[in-house]
Amino acid sequence: MAENNIRGIMDTTMEKIRTMVDADTIIGDPIVVDGTTVLPVSKVAFGLATGGSDFGAKGNTPMFGGGGGAGVSITPLGFLVVKNGEVKMLQIYKDESSANKAIGILPDLFDKISALFKKKEEIEL
Repeated sequence: MAENNIRGIMDTTMEKIRTMVDADTIIGDPIVVDGTTVLPVSKVAFGLATGGSDFGAKGNTPMFGGGGGAGVSITPLGFLVVKNGEVKMLQIYKDESSANKAIGILPDLFDKISALFKKKEEIEL
């Protein structure tokens, strides 16, 4: 019986997290101003805890106690700016963590890879 109760608590907690955190939370809705598209980028972290226990039955009624909780942290990282076919990452603050460095170099890496494919197409023509 306890497993079904704990599963119910976990399912409810996860459903609540799903309603709070989705892909639109990480990459926000695009904002278009004068031909420039700006996409807000955030980092989302969450934790989940669930537990429960069966207690001694009183009469024929089994007793269960349990609970669950979750925490969500949303940190804005910066903005992806798309203008004239170029993508730039504007960071809100300089943080030298590996994740932020990777996010910062992704647009430049994408531009370099795109340029390589363009050169290859030109050579083949």
